[in-house]
Amino acid sequence: MPLSGIRVIDLTRVVSGPFCSMFLADMGADVIKIETPREGDSVRRQGAARNGLSWYFAAYNRNKRSVTLDLRHDEGRAVLARLIAGADVLVDNFRPGVLERMGFTRARLAALKPDLVRASITGFGDDGPYRDRPAFDFIAQAMSGFLSVTGAPVGEPLRAGPPISDLIAGLQGALGICAALVQRGRTGRGAQVGASLTNGLISFLSYLAADYLETGREPARTGNDHPILAPYGLFCTSDGEVAIAPANETIYRKFLEAIGAPELADDPAYATNALRVQHRRAINQAVEAKLAAGTTAQWIDRLNAAGVPCGRVQSLAEVFADPQVRAQEMVVTIDHPGRGPVDMLGFPIKFPGSPPPPRRPAPELGAHTDEVLAELGLTALEIARLREQGVI
Repeated sequence: MPLSGIRVIDLTRVVSGPFCSMFLADMGADVIKIETPREGDSVRRQGAARNGLSWYFAAYNRNKRSVTLDLRHDEGRAVLARLIAGADVLVDNFRPGVLERMGFTRARLAALKPDLVRASITGFGDDGPYRDRPAFDFIAQAMSGFLSVTGAPVGEPLRAGPPISDLIAGLQGALGICAALVQRGRTGRGAQVGASLTNGLISFLSYLAADYLETGREPARTGNDHPILAPYGLFCTSDGEVAIAPANETIYRKFLEAIGAPELADDPAYATNALRVQHRRAINQAVEAKLAAGTTAQWIDRLNAAGVPCGRVQSLAEVFADPQVRAQEMVVTIDHPGRGPVDMLGFPIKFPGSPPPPRRPAPELGAHTDEVLAELGLTALEIARLREQGVI
C-alpha cells in the first residue's frame, strides 16, 4: 500500500479527524487511535448500531488500532511522548492550543521527533480572531457562505445533507499530510499541516466565489438549476424526473438533437449561454415539453447514447444496489468478531494491484493497548501498573 511503513498517532475523534486518519489507514498507514479510558470516541455511541457496535464508528475507524490513554495524567502524557518519538505523523482535531497546554509545544515535538509531520484540523484555523471558537459542521456551512448559496430561490438557505465541512477538512488534512511526507522525503524535515472546516468549505465555493470576486454581486440561490448554465438541472418526464447537464455548446446541441428540438438551436433568444440563463424559465419549459413524451428510463438511454450527461435521482437503496457502484466496490463488508458483518462505504481512490481496504475492522476500545505499549518496550509489569493507575 502507498503508506505502508508510516506510523500515525491519531488524537482525533468524531468525524473530521477520524475521516482524515481513515484515508491514511486505508492507504496502508499504521494508525494508532488514542482514546480516553472507559469512554473512547463519542461516535462509538452514535448512529445506527447492531450488536452494540455503531456502524457510523465502524466505517470511519477501520484499519486502525485503539489504545486507551488518559492524557490528563502525567504518566499518560509520558506514554504519548514515547509514541510520538516513534511516529511519522501526529494528527489531532483539538481546538488550537490544547495540545500545547498538555506540554506538546512545537519545540517539544521537534525535540521528540525532528522529522515529525504534525497535522491539526480545527474549526476556523490555527490563528485569527475566531481560532478559539467551537465549531461543528452546521456552523462551518453557515459561516463559510456555503449555506447562503444552497437551496431554492425562495425560502430559507439549506444545509448540505452530509457533514460536508467535516469531510472536506478531513480529506484536505490527509492530502496535506501526504504532501508533507513527500516533502520530508526530499528535505528530511518535519512540517506543520493545518486544515479547517470553514477554510475547506470556502475553498469549495468554486465559480460562485470567482463570480463574486469579479463582480461584487452576491450569487442567488438557484435550487437544482445551474447558476451560470442553462438549460441544466432536473427536468420532468412522463413518469418522473431526469438530471441533465449539457455543460457546453457542443453537448447542448447534441441534447437538442436527442430530444427532437432543433428549432431551439436556431432561436435567437437562446443563441448563447448568457441568453439562455437570462431566459432560463422559458427554455426549461420548452425542454420539458419535449421530455414529457418519454419516460425517465427512455430519456436516460437516448441521452447517454447521444453523449449527453444525465441520470436519475437515486435513493440510497438504489445507489447501493447500482451495478456501477458495486463494480467500483463502493460498498464493502467486513466482519467484526463478536459483532457480525458490517456493510460500509468503500475507498474511493483506486490503487490497482494493492490489497483493497478495509483490511481490518474498527477496533474495540483499547483492544491494542497492550500490543502497542509492548512495541514501545514496556514490560508486562509496567503495563499492569499503568492499568492500576487508570492511565490505560
